[in-house]
Amino acid sequence: MTPRMRELPFLSVIVPAYQGGKVLPLSLGALARSDLPRSCWELIVVDDASTDDTAAIAARYADGVVRLPGKPHGPAYARNRGFEAARGAVAVFIDADVCVRPDTLRRFAWLFAEDSALGAVFGSYCDAPPAPGFISQYRNLMHHYVHHQNPGPAETFWAGCGAIRSSVFVECGMYDEWHYVRPQIEDIELGQRIRAHGHSILLRPEIQGTHLKQWTIKNVIVTDLHDRGVPWMRLIVEQGDKGNTSVLNVKAIEKINTALIWLSVLGLLVSVVTFDLRWAAASLLLILPVIYTNRRMYAFFARVRGAWFSLRVVPVHLLYYFLNGISALWGVFLHHAVGEPKPPAYVQAFAEVGVETWPPIPSKTPRGPWQQPVTPSRVRGEGRET
Repeated sequence: MTPRMRELPFLSVIVPAYQGGKVLPLSLGALARSDLPRSCWELIVVDDASTDDTAAIAARYADGVVRLPGKPHGPAYARNRGFEAARGAVAVFIDADVCVRPDTLRRFAWLFAEDSALGAVFGSYCDAPPAPGFISQYRNLMHHYVHHQNPGPAETFWAGCGAIRSSVFVECGMYDEWHYVRPQIEDIELGQRIRAHGHSILLRPEIQGTHLKQWTIKNVIVTDLHDRGVPWMRLIVEQGDKGNTSVLNVKAIEKINTALIWLSVLGLLVSVVTFDLRWAAASLLLILPVIYTNRRMYAFFARVRGAWFSLRVVPVHLLYYFLNGISALWGVFLHHAVGEPKPPAYVQAFAEVGVETWPPIPSKTPRGPWQQPVTPSRVRGEGRET
């Protein structure tokens, strides 16, 4: 039995956008086609200092457009500014290059109406990414595959297509705009805090969006190293100094596979130096267990894109494990040599003396009207029709 319309929480859909002129007509158009009545949700687009027509396009669809001047501040900061302008009981975060399905918002609303204890929920990408090219298809389908392996209770969060109860978002301190000034692992880190506060997170892969991003091998490497692998490792080491890191740690088999690939690379280097083919043979043998443990993933690619596509996935996926090793080593080095990531010096200085500026200086704590405890009178739409 589905909840009645008047029982659904009011949703605030927040879309951070930077140079979104090409994708916003598609993603905001998809939101406009949602089958959840428009009276049940609002749309807020945050223009993060774009120099194109992002704000003008957003104004055609959104109930409110927040324009941030100056230089881009990153999605963590932009999402927080959008939330401060929101009035919903649930904040839905959709990336500017993600096109939701007509039932996406309705499914989010139903889940929060059915479970009053639910803290957050997120979906997945669909299995039909439109961006052409092998790398784009591989990368977007990989994300789809991973999210479909472990539906149900989750230990992290994803902001590409996810929703958080507003009171939980405030309680947990919102996105960490202090440390993450570019698209990195700000949603993963937020998920870690949500779980640390005792709130549940659900992965519901049937809630889907289509990712429009075009990938190249260059931005795959940059993303896996600079934006995900190294920040994740630094966060694991930092949290390890303070307590439990179980929420952030990857599975043991992934660590083993990373070690095997690195041993294989070292074996190949020894073979080149010594002209001993036995080292090369041993290196190839070390790769076989990695391929075997990922056989279901390769079968998925073969099923949706064919055998030749799946064969080409293998070396690119082995590169992923090689990059994991670099991320781990570099992340540990940076933690001990530099310490935890810090914002620019001017941000720290302004924050310490409490200077009020616009746009606001990135903060470690919530600001604005949401800084106060959330009460039923201040959260619109919880349990009633709007």
